[in-house]
Amino acid sequence: MKTANILGVQFHAVTLAQAVDAAIARIDAHQKGYVVTPNAEIVYLCRSEPDLTKLLNDACLVLPDGIGIIYAAKILHETLYGKVAGIDFADALMARMAKEGKSIFLLGAKPGVAEQAATVLQKKHPGLIVKGWSDGYFRTDDEAIAAINAVGGVDVAFVCLGAPKQERFMSAYAERIDATLLCGLGGSLDVFAGTVQRAPDIFIRLGLEWFYRLLKEPKRIGRMMSLPKFMLTVLGTRLSGSQKKGNTP
Repeated sequence: MKTANILGVQFHAVTLAQAVDAAIARIDAHQKGYVVTPNAEIVYLCRSEPDLTKLLNDACLVLPDGIGIIYAAKILHETLYGKVAGIDFADALMARMAKEGKSIFLLGAKPGVAEQAATVLQKKHPGLIVKGWSDGYFRTDDEAIAAINAVGGVDVAFVCLGAPKQERFMSAYAERIDATLLCGLGGSLDVFAGTVQRAPDIFIRLGLEWFYRLLKEPKRIGRMMSLPKFMLTVLGTRLSGSQKKGNTP
């Protein structure tokens, strides 16, 4: 797959449908791996945590979850086909999995949320098998791994621990976890469960989902300050010509 280099993170240039096709192909072939969905905030974090760049680039799918990444690609003359939000990817993936009776495990969020999400998702996607769930308040990583493995293996595990914790977890334990594909999905379980409302469609279409979240959670302002810093870094990289182009591995 062709990639787009955004400040060292190699995003896969895929549409939502192509991303789902690639994930299903890996599941069917029993090829273990993990999926990451970085936004501008996470890519900027890589500047201060260089090891995170490698964790992201080692993923089998690196999806551009954020309009900032799409703007950056245009500035840097890199090719991306549009935003592929993690929650949209997960929903489309489950729709495909439901048709084939594939299974998932839900890890993350506050106690009770994953269980509630399981109920909602099984109603929305008849045929989808939710084998188990566990909240994100485990005492040790081994406890979380044991919870997933106890259900006897799944096709996909949604790891919703927030970034970069979920990326570090998936990278460290992908081989130990009895799941073909791990997907890092941040706060998606809260949305699936209905405890948090996603932005209205108009905000999503205008690329303002981040602004809606800020309106709902003003305490996020500190984290959002990384967005202008990210764009300034992208502009500086473009002007200096210091970035290598993406490639086709």
